[in-house]
Amino acid sequence: MGLKILIVDDALFMRNMLREIFTAAGHEVVGEAGNGEEAVERYRTLRPDLVTMDIVMPERSGIEALKDILRFHPQAQVVMCSALGQETLMAEAVEAGARDFIVKPFKAERVLEVANRMTAAG
Repeated sequence: MGLKILIVDDALFMRNMLREIFTAAGHEVVGEAGNGEEAVERYRTLRPDLVTMDIVMPERSGIEALKDILRFHPQAQVVMCSALGQETLMAEAVEAGARDFIVKPFKAERVLEVANRMTAAG
């Protein structure tokens, strides 16, 4: 059975790319958000199994949104997405509670590997 996934990225083409990867693999993309503020709101209403979260976004960063989500749902499965060269931010996100990370540009195999690991983790 596929995961219910929330995709958070300020770039529409990145959201579309992830949507295609997940839906082709049998997962359901239940929602999308373009910034950290929307991410927290959508998480509360949609309760997805997995969130892919861009780190650098307008209004509220992915790390701030991650902390807010984990504050009211500590078991949330949030995977951070970042570009090469953002290792410091990635380490900060993992320390804040991110379950894993995916480096842009995305490779479908890596994205699905992370999603499958989240499925196994429950």
